[in-house]
Amino acid sequence: MNELQKYFLYRQSLIDQYVKGDMSKREYLARNLEAVLALKPEPFRRMDTLEKGLFNYQYYNALAKAAKDNNRASNSEDYYYAKKDKATLAVLRLIDYRGVTAYFIRVRSPRLKGRLFEMIIPEYQMILHSANAMILESLRGEGVFVEETRQSLIDGYINQKY
Repeated sequence: MNELQKYFLYRQSLIDQYVKGDMSKREYLARNLEAVLALKPEPFRRMDTLEKGLFNYQYYNALAKAAKDNNRASNSEDYYYAKKDKATLAVLRLIDYRGVTAYFIRVRSPRLKGRLFEMIIPEYQMILHSANAMILESLRGEGVFVEETRQSLIDGYINQKY
């Protein structure tokens, strides 16, 4: 098993602990951030495999949430989310959008209502999120975006403040 596979197994154990209530959302986010930085202090420059793309997605998502949590300037949070979106596009292109279903999700945040969407990739057991207009248009262009608002598959996590 390579280091990326170990990270994803560890991340799944963190998710399981969170779902069971053994860990708060804040604790989950902190441990995931520690794990991505411990594995790789910098993201992959080339996302030429699905694992690398998904790792970069997690890497930048963790940094964006940390920036938000630390009340840093929104520029750093926006920067990390933009990098996460680049990783999302890389993942979608690597799988050629096969098996993807995407839709807007119900959120409590007024800022994200009608903007945040979920991408489900069952074959790889992936749930990705974005509010990026370019990704949204690519999903629509590939015919995998369902024009409706649904409850997120991880609604309790998405709508829980930390």
